[in-house]
Amino acid sequence: MSKGLFITGTDTDCGKTYVTSLIIRALRAERVDAIGYKPICCGDRNDALELVDASDDVVTADQINPVWLRTPAAPHVAAMFENQKIDTDELVQINRQLKEQHQVVITEGAGGLLVPIVGKEYTIAEMAKEIGDPVILVVGNKLGALNHTMLTVEAMRARGVEPAGLVFNNLVDELDTATITNKGIAEEMCGVEVITDVIRGQRDIESWPFLELLGL
Repeated sequence: MSKGLFITGTDTDCGKTYVTSLIIRALRAERVDAIGYKPICCGDRNDALELVDASDDVVTADQINPVWLRTPAAPHVAAMFENQKIDTDELVQINRQLKEQHQVVITEGAGGLLVPIVGKEYTIAEMAKEIGDPVILVVGNKLGALNHTMLTVEAMRARGVEPAGLVFNNLVDELDTATITNKGIAEEMCGVEVITDVIRGQRDIESWPFLELLGL
């Protein structure tokens, strides 16, 4: 049976695409047919292109990025500006279709958990819940990350989604008191395991935590 993970983040530019690409490459190195899925891009399409590259070009950008809005804003806002309607049912269905063709699909959301896709009724959180895969929260490790992490985890739980784990992405080369202690404090305060942390510029990541989450 095909499986998947859903990657969301504490904020825009927290490193979701970077971490998602590392996970895909790690799984493919273990001969798992893993691909990325970026349902929505707003602004440029670089995130989707990076996932295509991580997937060893076995998919195209159009296959894994069905909605590309050129306005650099939240999907709901970008769609309004471009007079487009986002069909969320179709985006979930494409995820299922990709799972019929590939062993593992790693879905990357847009921005943070509560970024609106169709008004307040349908956010990234609703998409994650509908897709139904274990949700990994990428934390941009910086001053303020504790607050961002706790708020995101609380929002997930309020919607009936229990986070499967945290990945701390270190955004700077030199760590300070906050960035050094954030990982342990966040794990203790929200009760969610830190799967791994990623050093700035890291080229690969261990596959075993993600294989375990996927039951592979």
